[in-house]
Amino acid sequence: MTDRHIVITGVSGGLGRHLAMCAVQKGYGVTGLCRTPPADIPCQMLACDVSVAEQVADCFAQLRHIPLWAVINAAGVAAMNLTLTTPPETMRRIVEVNLLGTMYCSAQAGRLLARRKGGRIINFSSIAVALGLEGESAYVAAKAGVEGFTRAFSREMSSFGVTVNAVAPGPIPTQLTAGVPQRKIDALVERQVVRRQGSPDDVWQTVQWLLDDASGMISGQCLHVGGV
Repeated sequence: MTDRHIVITGVSGGLGRHLAMCAVQKGYGVTGLCRTPPADIPCQMLACDVSVAEQVADCFAQLRHIPLWAVINAAGVAAMNLTLTTPPETMRRIVEVNLLGTMYCSAQAGRLLARRKGGRIINFSSIAVALGLEGESAYVAAKAGVEGFTRAFSREMSSFGVTVNAVAPGPIPTQLTAGVPQRKIDALVERQVVRRQGSPDDVWQTVQWLLDDASGMISGQCLHVGGV
């Protein structure tokens, strides 16, 4: 797999970290992007705030000579607040990281993958979009934007042999959901098709398939881990 290098954002914790560890174990070359790179993931690390376009461009400029195969946009932030009580700066940060960060990284990676004439872009949405979860309106808006961007960008990249898809997990036990009361987690699980809480490995299995050649006919889709 060393001829297939993956860039993964948000590797300091949560799903991003788990995906990076799994990709390394499968033999992919991996570069992790996050604001404060951890020292215990055995891969290349670059410090980057994905919401800052200039930092993203600088990071991908350093990667232009590697055999890039995919970017996994796993960086994300959330805040549980009703719209009427969500501070504007919180709304802005949620949109900047979840939506603009995904767009910035996808655009930079897309230029490299277009030259390769193949590859994968995998974005992250959430079950919160499909269910229209109250108390997460800013997060839902940002992730809905990710889904719309995924559909449109998949058409732009199709002539280059690059697929663009999104993965939308249900509630996964990570730092992002650590502060959510268990009763809310249970209520979410009851609204899924598969009525159990998923694990980071469930998400990796979906991502791994999207990375594989076998998924080459799948693009512009949002795959729900848990079902809605």
